[in-house]
Amino acid sequence: MQLLKNLYLVGGDLHGITFDEPGAFWNDGNCYALKTEMGIILFDCGCGNTIDQIFSNLKYWGLNPDDIHHCILTHPHFDHAGAGSILKKMGVQLIALAETADAVSKGDERCCGFLYHKEFVPFEVDRIVGEGETLDIDGLQIEVISVPGHSMGCTAYAFVWDEKRVIVCGDLIGTLLSGDFGWSGSIDFNKKHYINSLRKLARLDSDIMLPGHGMPYFHKPRRRVEDVLNAALMQWR
Repeated sequence: MQLLKNLYLVGGDLHGITFDEPGAFWNDGNCYALKTEMGIILFDCGCGNTIDQIFSNLKYWGLNPDDIHHCILTHPHFDHAGAGSILKKMGVQLIALAETADAVSKGDERCCGFLYHKEFVPFEVDRIVGEGETLDIDGLQIEVISVPGHSMGCTAYAFVWDEKRVIVCGDLIGTLLSGDFGWSGSIDFNKKHYINSLRKLARLDSDIMLPGHGMPYFHKPRRRVEDVLNAALMQWR
């Protein structure tokens, strides 16, 4: 699904773009592909079992999976980072916050394989980034925003593309189909940090917000964040 010029949603089972198991709607998080003049940048990569489907979706849009040179992870959960070990073998450079990098290197409970009754295959991240850092990839400036709570390694990424400010927010914001918040069963789920992360994101304007599941938000995404923050303050304090 093309979202903007050269920005695509190429994975995610909630809306049927990829498919893992019968009756499963949360096994595969959203995977976004950004085509630059230098190659393809992925944001998250799905559970691993659907990587061939993601590659097929790329090919449909005339994109070559061999051109993927970076994959930026929003957090370590199986449905978002499970394919990291496959991309690693392809020579793709994996990027993540330190907490996420540590989790995927160990493949421990922070990766939540138990939720899917599957084993997370560990891999090493190539570049560890920090809060407030700006990545320069293919001339694109990507801001790193630490947003712990759903997991302690949760990270959002902001950049300008096609004259629009885009924020990839992972599972910080729930889909309109199933409540306001991301899944709360993580080993390292933390309500206090979650509220602070929502407060941080609610101060940021964007034109498009790309969540970890479900459809992107194209109309005043900040309003959606403010609604979720309001719900968190009412329910969790």
